[in-house]
Amino acid sequence: MSDAKDALTVVICSDFAAVQGGQAKVAIESAIGLKRQGHHVVFFAASGAADPRLAAAGIEVHCLDQFDILANPSRRAAFTQGIWNHAAAAALEELLAQMPRGRTVVHVHGWAKALSPLIGRPIARSGLPAVFTLHEYFMFCPNGGFYDYQKSEICRRKPLSLDCCATHCDARSYLHKLWRVGRLVYAQKIVHLADIFGDFIAVSKFQDHIVAPFIPPGARLHRLSNPVNVRDLGPKPNPASGEFLFVGRLSAEKGAFLFAEAARKVGFAPVFVGDGPIAAELAVCYPEARILGWQEPEEVHRLLRSARALVFPSLWYEGQPLTVLEAKALGVPVVVADQCAGRDEIEDGVSGLWFKSGDANDLARALSKLNDDAKVAAMSQAAYVSYWSNPRTLDQHTAGLLRIYRGSLERHGAPTFDTPVAAEDAEILHLQAG
Repeated sequence: MSDAKDALTVVICSDFAAVQGGQAKVAIESAIGLKRQGHHVVFFAASGAADPRLAAAGIEVHCLDQFDILANPSRRAAFTQGIWNHAAAAALEELLAQMPRGRTVVHVHGWAKALSPLIGRPIARSGLPAVFTLHEYFMFCPNGGFYDYQKSEICRRKPLSLDCCATHCDARSYLHKLWRVGRLVYAQKIVHLADIFGDFIAVSKFQDHIVAPFIPPGARLHRLSNPVNVRDLGPKPNPASGEFLFVGRLSAEKGAFLFAEAARKVGFAPVFVGDGPIAAELAVCYPEARILGWQEPEEVHRLLRSARALVFPSLWYEGQPLTVLEAKALGVPVVVADQCAGRDEIEDGVSGLWFKSGDANDLARALSKLNDDAKVAAMSQAAYVSYWSNPRTLDQHTAGLLRIYRGSLERHGAPTFDTPVAAEDAEILHLQAG
């Protein structure tokens, strides 16, 4: 708990005020963690309704109750909102004008789904230090993933180059891709959005080399794991029992088809926890698959705990897949694609297995290896020990945030803080870009 004289004001900006994916989940949980430490937390979002945990924690919530751009029934309004959300920018400007100087930090978790790049202008005019967490890549890539959805492969084109602009890589249409190109041009060249942030947070080691070339000169890049909310249930009993499980959004880039095809090659029925745009097609093409839909977090953890292994076949980079960490915490080995951030958390052959990204035959090979009960039991124990030797708790995450915030404030001329955060609880990576 911070003393009153050391307490900060943190304005957290998120597209969503309720959990709509990993970005909002981390924003909400970090807000709660900071409030518990005695800091004044203001949560600003475009789309609601707000998660009731925010108000219950005593957090000041400003939610505009707007549609996000995908849910907006007016495509014309969505087109405009996605680039120029004037209502959000005006509301944020009014809010930031009320914040105390020298103790306030603005932390943005996302803008691409509802807030728009225009929020950069009130943040810049406020003069307050600003931090950005890289949950995805919309700050630097038009479609947010460095991924070609049409070819189902990683895209290595230079963002906004002629080659990039001429390539239809969007999951929807080339016209939508051009809109996203226009939005990123506006963000980079007109608003100079990335230049507003003095500190960027990468959430995994894998992500560092992807984003480092794009960090503006003079900004600092930190690495800080997202918090994981999972109970220590001890080593898994009967670790070799259970089925192979997929948890997540059922979309092509997540590798759901790849898992189903590999499972068919090996001769077992895959189990999917989640839903998404390819759910119906997946059920038709692979009738042997069990598709359970979205489940409450407690049920997801129960299903994970009873699984033989988690399969994480994502075809794109990811940021830091929390499901991989949850599986390890529950003593479940993970089979993970070697070209996504999930591999950071898995020691190949020890706590799980890597396979060649996008290769159903190689995934089938890895799954076949887990027919060995003794191997599965050893990996289960190794996964459990690996996670709990360095658990990614909310307190640990909050401590790292405070170190970054205080460093940012001090570089903006704020007084030196009397209560520093212990170095071992602070950022793991500290790079000066440029």
